[in-house]
Amino acid sequence: MSSRWIRPGTAAILCVFCFLRLPQLFSTCVAFSLVADMGIWRGAIGSWSMSFWCVCFAMTLIISTVELYRRRSYFPFFWHNISVTFACYAALICLSASIIYSITHVQFLPHGPYRDRAIAATAFSCIASVLYVIEVTVIWAMYDLEETFFYVHTTRALLKVLETFVAVVMFALLCNFTLYLQEPALEWCVAVYSICFILAAVVLLLGLAEWEYMPPRPFSIFQLVLSLLSVLLYVSALVLWPLYQFSEELGGQPQRPSDGDCRDELTYDMCFWDQCLAVAVLTAINLLVYVADLGYWARQVSVGTENVSSAPNSVQSHPVTSQSEDIL
Repeated sequence: MSSRWIRPGTAAILCVFCFLRLPQLFSTCVAFSLVADMGIWRGAIGSWSMSFWCVCFAMTLIISTVELYRRRSYFPFFWHNISVTFACYAALICLSASIIYSITHVQFLPHGPYRDRAIAATAFSCIASVLYVIEVTVIWAMYDLEETFFYVHTTRALLKVLETFVAVVMFALLCNFTLYLQEPALEWCVAVYSICFILAAVVLLLGLAEWEYMPPRPFSIFQLVLSLLSVLLYVSALVLWPLYQFSEELGGQPQRPSDGDCRDELTYDMCFWDQCLAVAVLTAINLLVYVADLGYWARQVSVGTENVSSAPNSVQSHPVTSQSEDIL
């Protein structure tokens, strides 16, 4: 077992479980239970939010069970990397579900018990996101005290978390196939989102498995090429998606309609025009994240070149030190 692995005692694990994991389980369980009991008033957004809360509940339960029964060594990946990565995703998921559900659905519900249920579910979702943020902060503090390197405590890992999370939100919005089918340019945009998501997810998983301890220079060049490819693909999507969705000359709809599901009142489905706009905004946000990722790896390659020219054996002789300099 690696000497860099923190081995919290049973008391510490029980403390984390009682003060963080149990409230997380309770909050996510109450959130999706309240929405699940709303019947036809749940709506598509409610079902989408409920599925996210269910995922957070299930993953928190699995991680808690593994830690309580001391089965972490059964997993091929670095366990604490997995747990803190999930906590980062869960915090973003619960926060996004709270915002989207309240803006697109809760405010249109009529006053009564169903609206109260939806407001309570949103509140518990916000509480869950705060608890997951606290967990991430506590784990990072533990590693800082131990002066231990772990992948998710680096800039490149946080960028990958953001890239994959934004892509997942876009995929949830793109479940409505009528937004892009029968139009090759829009299908290309969806392919771009999928390709970039897969690349980012693979790199993130390799990082969690500590694959980044390969020779630094080839790894940095490999990451630079992937980031450049992702930026170019996202630039094409940022141009084509708004052009074909909002340009009247190309069959798009420049203004938000006021009929169907786009009425300013409670509807079962989310307005298709709002979905198109949300995907366009998220495309721009993810492009900025990929540009930041590209800049990071361009700097790493530049610094690595200087290090190799001045001290060719320094990186190979101190791989852990080189990686630890990347800790935030």
